[in-house]
Amino acid sequence: MPVVMDAKATMTVAELPKQGSQMYALILQGGPFVHEKDGVVFGNRERLLPTEKRGFYHEYTVATPGSRNRGVRRIVCGGPSKAPEVCYYTADHYASFRKIVP
Repeated sequence: MPVVMDAKATMTVAELPKQGSQMYALILQGGPFVHEKDGVVFGNRERLLPTEKRGFYHEYTVATPGSRNRGVRRIVCGGPSKAPEVCYYTADHYASFRKIVP
C-alpha cells in the first residue's frame, strides 16, 4: 500500500543541498538544464505526492557530487514550469519527499 507523504515533511530552499538550491533557481528561470531528462513528466506512480492530472509534475536532477550518473536526488515540481505551484525534494530516488517552502 502506498505511503502518503506527511504534510509536515517540509524544508526551506536554504535547507536544500547547495546543488538543490542551484537547481531550484534554474527551475524558476526556466533553465538551462544539464540533463536531457530534466523537465520530463513525473508520473507519481508511487502516489507519494498529492494526486494530480498526468503532466502536472515534472522532475529535475539535483547533482550528486562524485556520482557518474544522475544520482538519486531530484526536485519534482507541479504546475507551470517557470512558476510552479509546488515543489518537492527527494534524496532517495522517490522513496520519500519533502515539500520545499519559502
